Amino acid sequence: MSFKRVVVTGMGAVTPIGLDVNTFWTGLREEKCGIRTVSLFDPSRLASRVAAEAADFNPRDYFDVRTAQRLARFSQMAVVASREAVKNAGLPERLDDFNAAIMYGNCIGGIETQCDAEQKLFEKGPNRIPAMTAPKMIINEGAGNISMDLGVHGPVHTIMTACATGTDALGHALDTIRLGRADLVITGGVEAPITEFTLGCFCSIKALSTGYNETPEQASRPFDKDRDGFVMGEGAGTLIFESLEHAQKRGAPILAEVAGWSATGDAYHLTAPNPDAVNVKRAILEALADGGLTPADIDYINAHGTSTPTNDPVETKGIKDAFGPEESRRIKVSSIKGAIGHTLGAAGALEGIACVKAIQDSFYPPTLHLANPDPACDLDYVPNHGVSGEIRAAISLSLGFGGHNSVIAFKKFSE
Repeated sequence: MSFKRVVVTGMGAVTPIGLDVNTFWTGLREEKCGIRTVSLFDPSRLASRVAAEAADFNPRDYFDVRTAQRLARFSQMAVVASREAVKNAGLPERLDDFNAAIMYGNCIGGIETQCDAEQKLFEKGPNRIPAMTAPKMIINEGAGNISMDLGVHGPVHTIMTACATGTDALGHALDTIRLGRADLVITGGVEAPITEFTLGCFCSIKALSTGYNETPEQASRPFDKDRDGFVMGEGAGTLIFESLEHAQKRGAPILAEVAGWSATGDAYHLTAPNPDAVNVKRAILEALADGGLTPADIDYINAHGTSTPTNDPVETKGIKDAFGPEESRRIKVSSIKGAIGHTLGAAGALEGIACVKAIQDSFYPPTLHLANPDPACDLDYVPNHGVSGEIRAAISLSLGFGGHNSVIAFKKFSE
């Protein structure tokens, strides 16, 4: 069966280091860090008091008062990032006349809406729960609000595979176009999880960093021996995937080609990756094969790199087993979570954007705060300072609770 070629024609982002793609990418290049002491609520009761907030995001800059009140924070971010992606792709503000679809990821939904409603329930009873609570908190409303805002009438799907969510959303978008079910797909992921409840939940399973409350910018340190957990982040990343034929017909800018995708399951543990990394290896090799690539074609890996004691060495092993001892040390690997924390459902989307920008700019973004290398993590992680160099093809790798592994491959576009 002959599949359609798929390309990236537009991107949009809301992040802790910039509220659009260019500012986000410039922040990565300039080694900026968006991790601070939590300001969205009083974190004093928590063991982990740091997060990567999109502190400059103000919904009133993008929506009228009534619309802003109708949308949960995650929906606001999803719509803003998608508007930017559509604009940068040279598309009209409304897509009613296009054969378009949405494949968008989210894990937690409008959690702040749920927390507020539960507070009213406890204090004043169920009759005082705000009327918009249900539509603001459910996870599909990010994709739904993108659809209504931009006029997308094709399939509108929400993907949820824990921390692999964003990458899986991109993969399903790739397949949707390959199979001819849409000419273009708005895809990506969003998360706005920074509440006392959410951080408390992850503190209870000892997943968050707790040792850097006094030096929050140092808290997310992927592959570093002194890492002690991940840092919660928020944001949204949107990419426009199009069939090559459709993009060329309308004269769209082509930023990169989406080469291949694979997803696997560990079938091992609810929160821990399988230490043998066999299904990480499998996901990598299947994504390469799906894209007609070999290990020798890959110059850059945007790693999941959560800064947790368990993830980083397992991910390293998966990369080494997939690429072999020589190729794995030739390839540059980095995690942008040192800059923006772990944005959960948005992570794979923002990391996909970083891959496309890396290919475009011939620049490897750094892994921040890698000061004391872990002997179990012995690859070239582009420590602390980015470097220039041609990138022919890149993969983005995500691992999620529940044993989800997802890998998507991008390559420089050529006719």
